Amino acid sequence: MSGSDARALSRSLLDLCRMRKLTVATAESCTGGLVAGALTDIPGSSDVIDRGFVAYSNEAKRAMLGVKATTLATFGAVSKETATAMAIGALEKAGVDLAVSITGIAGPGGATPGKPVGLVHFAVAARDGRILHRECRFGAIGRSAVRERSVVAALRMLMELARGPAQAKPPRREAASRIRLRVARSARRHPVKRRRPPRA
Repeated sequence: MSGSDARALSRSLLDLCRMRKLTVATAESCTGGLVAGALTDIPGSSDVIDRGFVAYSNEAKRAMLGVKATTLATFGAVSKETATAMAIGALEKAGVDLAVSITGIAGPGGATPGKPVGLVHFAVAARDGRILHRECRFGAIGRSAVRERSVVAALRMLMELARGPAQAKPPRREAASRIRLRVARSARRHPVKRRRPPRA
């Protein structure tokens, strides 16, 4: 993953959101605003990007994004629950259509039992109620690499929600008519023989 990956994804995301008239906010902890930076580095991004929250401390997560103290105390700052609450908080505070959150341990320190360096939780939330969470374990690949990969992962998740909910494709009429024809033909190949009544 490189800066060019993030730039290409940022362009694609902005074009898609512009086409669908969607606005975006970011809520970042371990990436410190890098996702917002990647998006706003593209000229003309102001018609899509509303704002970015850098909520590095637990207090900032509570004050800026409305993450409950009980959520942080029970699950920790680096958790599915906190990431989800951050995304929902950004969505509500900014009044946008899509919001993404990132919270993780970029290293080299900060690891705790069960939460190693390189663990990052992501969440994206949409105005229509869709919420997506993802957990990535990048490993101890270095602080910069964890942050760079996190930016790319967050942009991809935003793209996923920006495309809209998946719609089931209705069955094609041609296929259905072919099935009916086959059934009809097979019925003709095996006619039931009728017995003639015996002659008197």
